[in-house]
Amino acid sequence: MNLVDQSVVVVGSGFGGLSTACYLAEAGADVTVLEKNDQLGGRASRLAADGFRFDMGPSWYLMPDVFERFFGHFDRAPDDYYGLRRLDPHYRIFFKGDSSPGRATGRGPRADGNRVDIVPDLERNKETFEAFEPGAGEELQRYLDRAERNYGVGMEYFVYADRARFRDYLSWDVAKNARGLNLLGSMQDHVESFFDHPRLQQILQYTLVFLGGSPKNTPAIYNLMSHVDFNLGVYYPEGGIGGVVDGIAELGEELGVEYRTGREVTAVTGHEGDFLVHVGDEATAADLVVSDADYAHTELELLPPEMRRYGADYWNSRTYAPSAFLLYLGVEGDVDPLAHHTLVLPTDWNAHFDRIFERPAWPDDPAYYICAPSQTDDAVAPDGYNNLFVLVPIAPGLPDGPAVRDRFREKMLADVAENTGVELRDRIVFEERFCVSEFAERYNSAKGTALGLAHTLRQTGPLRPGHRSPKVDGLYFTGSYTTPGIGVPMCLIGGQHAAAAVIEDR
Repeated sequence: MNLVDQSVVVVGSGFGGLSTACYLAEAGADVTVLEKNDQLGGRASRLAADGFRFDMGPSWYLMPDVFERFFGHFDRAPDDYYGLRRLDPHYRIFFKGDSSPGRATGRGPRADGNRVDIVPDLERNKETFEAFEPGAGEELQRYLDRAERNYGVGMEYFVYADRARFRDYLSWDVAKNARGLNLLGSMQDHVESFFDHPRLQQILQYTLVFLGGSPKNTPAIYNLMSHVDFNLGVYYPEGGIGGVVDGIAELGEELGVEYRTGREVTAVTGHEGDFLVHVGDEATAADLVVSDADYAHTELELLPPEMRRYGADYWNSRTYAPSAFLLYLGVEGDVDPLAHHTLVLPTDWNAHFDRIFERPAWPDDPAYYICAPSQTDDAVAPDGYNNLFVLVPIAPGLPDGPAVRDRFREKMLADVAENTGVELRDRIVFEERFCVSEFAERYNSAKGTALGLAHTLRQTGPLRPGHRSPKVDGLYFTGSYTTPGIGVPMCLIGGQHAAAAVIEDR
């Protein structure tokens, strides 16, 4: 595990790059992180203006056990760097249209048909489910028992253990522990086998947005996300997700990592022991290179043809996770009844998923997410004001010129007012928009995807691009395109996998 006298350049400072840098520095390497933008964090960037502060990317702190494990590896703990507050409710859902439960309500924490709260108390959540469908409370328990088992097995044998090649699955431990896991069916089929009510199905499937998929194209093994949601809890870190970035960067500095922001890498040339990482006319020499830039951008734009594993045809044939239309808003007055995390879901969300994955177009009746951190953290907005952002998943690559943005903005503000009762239009004092073009420009994101490669059956596990370059010794990859995949916790783990590959190969 000794990389003393080895210089490593990490291209990009998303969570995958930050994680990889920490592990490699601990192993003795001289690590330099080069970041294109003026702040660390990759897609977890921040916006501060007029007294408002926004997390521009990830905003959900899930899987606290992964963060504890990451910091614990270095004999630290998350609370050495930031505090955590468990949210109550975890999130609130507004259902559009008439979605009244099948019988009398009022037993759960909030289940009046069009509005549901999911809370830290599982018994109250079971009562909420029961209000929609007789027997659904106990079915939720059975569903979560299955999800908990899948989480335990999945994390130990398929996530923490990097199985990036098919041969990695040829072991007795994998065969024994994979028995009973639903590896091939879809989430839609799996959830339907437990619940009939469409609203209950939606509650258990909304987390697929974090995986960049839809109920019909995401493997059923990902029901483990319900264990994350209902059992492990939803938290808010001090300073938002940006505070987590700061904490990991501080850990990296303690380990000796050097960070350079505002350094857009334009090319990577050379080979192990003699790489040059170019930033315009300047170049940084390195023995090893790990790219946390978008995998497609690295291969098609940074590497010469002879160093690429995949060509343009491969990347054009991939299924990308959604992009997003985002409105960052500073608002005068309160925004009740919005919670810290609020979901607004249409009666039939299949049409929206169809507009993302099958027939790309702007959605007519969108499902969307509203984050209002000022409901929890007074420091993110001036007194008497609130900050929030509205996020609508849309197909990557959609045209997003000024005219369509203006129309969609008006549509969304009207939708928020109609379905949550919160009228924002005459109270907005700060506004910024972010969409497909900005994802592509700011993050060099393929087709402006907000997340990377979707977790479809054909893009899961060994079917995702690997951490090692088969073309060039000493070149590695980390981030959401590789294993284990999309999401802040997964990228932290992927950073460990990438670092392990570097160490194992020396």
